[in-house]
Amino acid sequence: MSAPRQLVVEADGGSRGNPGPAGYGAVVVDPADGHTLAEKAEYIGVATNNVAEYKGLIAGLKAVKELFPDTDVQVRVRMDSKLVVEQMSGRWKIKHPDMKPLAAEAGRVLPASSVTYEWIPRAENKHADRLANEAMDAGRRGEQWDPAASTADVETVRTLVVPDPPPRSGPPGDAAAGAAKVRAAMAAARPSEAAPQSASATPQVGWGSAPDMGAPATFILLRHGETALTPEKRFSGSGGSDPELSETGRHQAACAAEAFAARGTVQEVVSSPMRRCRETAEAVAARLGLQVRIEEGLRETDFGVWEGLTFGEVRERHGADLTTWLASPDAAPTGGGESFAEVAERVSVTRDRLIARYAGRTVLLVTHVTPIKTLVRLALGAPPESLFRMELSPASVSTVAYYSDGNPSLRLLNDTSHLQ
Repeated sequence: MSAPRQLVVEADGGSRGNPGPAGYGAVVVDPADGHTLAEKAEYIGVATNNVAEYKGLIAGLKAVKELFPDTDVQVRVRMDSKLVVEQMSGRWKIKHPDMKPLAAEAGRVLPASSVTYEWIPRAENKHADRLANEAMDAGRRGEQWDPAASTADVETVRTLVVPDPPPRSGPPGDAAAGAAKVRAAMAAARPSEAAPQSASATPQVGWGSAPDMGAPATFILLRHGETALTPEKRFSGSGGSDPELSETGRHQAACAAEAFAARGTVQEVVSSPMRRCRETAEAVAARLGLQVRIEEGLRETDFGVWEGLTFGEVRERHGADLTTWLASPDAAPTGGGESFAEVAERVSVTRDRLIARYAGRTVLLVTHVTPIKTLVRLALGAPPESLFRMELSPASVSTVAYYSDGNPSLRLLNDTSHLQ
């Protein structure tokens, strides 16, 4: 029996508005020599980023099946969507009703044993990203994506490419066309010959960001003030006693309220349903003349039977469970609490909903340690273990902005200057 044909699928999707005009892109690559074997892209109308990303995955897997209908394949899917990668890998539960049928469809295209999933940074997914943006550009013109006009592969130089790929078997013309694109890409990448990016190119991240993407949805993330449990460093999540603010916590909330009143930038106030957050949010909202909107998805992690215990007490009573929890985002606290993976999925869905609701506005989200750290982690594309490497003080302020191209920008972390 011959070994399975090794292939790479890179897929991406985007929404200009989330939800908004959306499209996806997918590419099938031979990892042995960097040949592009197939490109797929489509404008799908109004949808969210997550829906578009899933549709890109489905298109990439179907392209593999079309190329090799009677061949045993082993496919490595590479995407910058943590949500899709983790859900399709089986590490995160799929709870959102829009995601379940898409994940099921993706799972039916090829045998599960023949597909693996790998998360990659956005910078390593440029080919699929550009295809998705070409599809969205076409949709804006009232058209569908035309593969003949695509420049996605030409403007992406792969680390897997060799200078002069040998001919390969496959659909007529694919190998030759792939080789021509590779050589053009390598020539275009030489500093002396590189052409400037077109105006419709994919928006870049960081210092190269385009200046005209409009006002982002800006989330000012305020951790609630102290409770009696805070200085004792006890687990205090959404499955415990729901404590109120202490006297110190109420003072911290008042200080935050004065600071936001002086800045004059907050347009909406949204809070976790937990009492300590509602009290903090109400203090700020009253000072700003705004109403508080409750968002269930912003609640803290349920820490199971660890609620109310110190770290040391948990170590003494549930040492093995604590060790497993610290080592894996999929592990839940003792007694049926939430894993960090489950919290990340909940927070991601909530984030996307709030971005769509408050596009172009500045919103104060009053929430807890884990949701804030999760939003920061997801914005940076950082691994789950980064949750343990961030400090978030009571009543501290962090800020993340979400632009229309889907790129987030971390602007502030753990600012406590308003408390001094």
